[in-house]
Amino acid sequence: QVQLVESGGGSVQPGGSLRLSCAASGSIFSINAMGWYRQAPGKQRELVAGITSGGSTNYAGSVKGRFTISRDNAKNTVYLQMNSLKPEDTAVYYCNADITYWSGRSRYVGDYWGQGTQVTVSS
Repeated sequence: QVQLVESGGGSVQPGGSLRLSCAASGSIFSINAMGWYRQAPGKQRELVAGITSGGSTNYAGSVKGRFTISRDNAKNTVYLQMNSLKPEDTAVYYCNADITYWSGRSRYVGDYWGQGTQVTVSS
């Protein structure tokens, strides 16, 4: 009933920029917190950035000052602007959202993940 679809990954040289998007669709009542995670080969998935429904943000120390998370509530979309990319940013990036959705006449809360998008930073 709810789906997250990511776009915007790709390959870029060190110092370059990419912008990821993640759009939620389905029987959505409201979207609460949203975030971006990443997982590099052989490593655990880690939080990159998060944003609340009110717009408060938090970032991993390794990306602070380089990445910016934002959201468009009218479009049910979260973005991650990534600047000054480094090889160590190479990973599969996943969006995550805490969503209140309709099922019949009832509302439920679920935690949803996107399918992942590859970001490769290499010269």
